[in-house]
Amino acid sequence: MRRTYLIAIALFTVMFTVNAQDRSNIKAGFSGGIPVGDAENISSFSLGLDFNYHWGVSELVDAGIAASFINAFGDTLPNQTEFEDIQFLPVAGSVRIYPTYHFKFGGDLGYAVGINDGNEGGLFYRPVVGYNITGNTELNVSYTAIQNDGTFAIATVGILFLF
Repeated sequence: MRRTYLIAIALFTVMFTVNAQDRSNIKAGFSGGIPVGDAENISSFSLGLDFNYHWGVSELVDAGIAASFINAFGDTLPNQTEFEDIQFLPVAGSVRIYPTYHFKFGGDLGYAVGINDGNEGGLFYRPVVGYNITGNTELNVSYTAIQNDGTFAIATVGILFLF
């Protein structure tokens, strides 16, 4: 558990240190989602915090890093079986493509560290479609998946703010 916290602290320190030179490339926000597939049998909904740092590769493409915290709330089945909350800390490479100023799509690919007991984590991938509501606010929808022995997936809606 201590290793997970140290990884998170190191990642966020790097993100904010790099950001000190140019404050226009970091986005932070939150998301909410509904578990789908295997996850809907053990979880009712999820909340997450999202952080992205992107560098402009060209006028149409940004690349960078992404980190999140995901908490999927455990569900209680009709037979009174209770599932505990499931928590992940994904760290990923990130790409965004901007066909227009307002519309973007892309994805994140990396590893999600499992935080709660018995959670091994796994391969993390997240295709994203976003829309710039204003110059500093983005609304996005995504399919967040963590794959290990099975796939833990969430259909999410999120909002990010440019700092």
